[in-house]
Amino acid sequence: MAFADTSTYFDTGDGSIIGGFEEKTCENFFEFSAASAEEIDNSFGTISHRIWVTTPWKSHAGHTMDCGYRLGNVLKTVAYLIVDEDEFGEPIVKKWNIRNHREYTRPIEEIKKRLDKSLGL
Repeated sequence: MAFADTSTYFDTGDGSIIGGFEEKTCENFFEFSAASAEEIDNSFGTISHRIWVTTPWKSHAGHTMDCGYRLGNVLKTVAYLIVDEDEFGEPIVKKWNIRNHREYTRPIEEIKKRLDKSLGL
């Protein structure tokens, strides 16, 4: 079970959290959020999501030891995760069969704020 970092939440973060799903074989729950613009532009093709697989971990000196997510794409019944790269720098992708895919409902205030921002109000 892995929850997204609070920096993605609607109320305490940037609102980039999208939803959650269960990995079918082990029945573990994972959340996913939108990937950043830098993460979307890569050799794998279009990356849409950060799939949160563990809690982000930082050292005592503040260095990131594990970001907490793997990049990939979450579809209705499968998720594709980049788990490593080969000797040529190409991504190694793992396919997970998933179930109970759900997207979270955004609070109406968040929807209105994003709409106003896009309209320049």
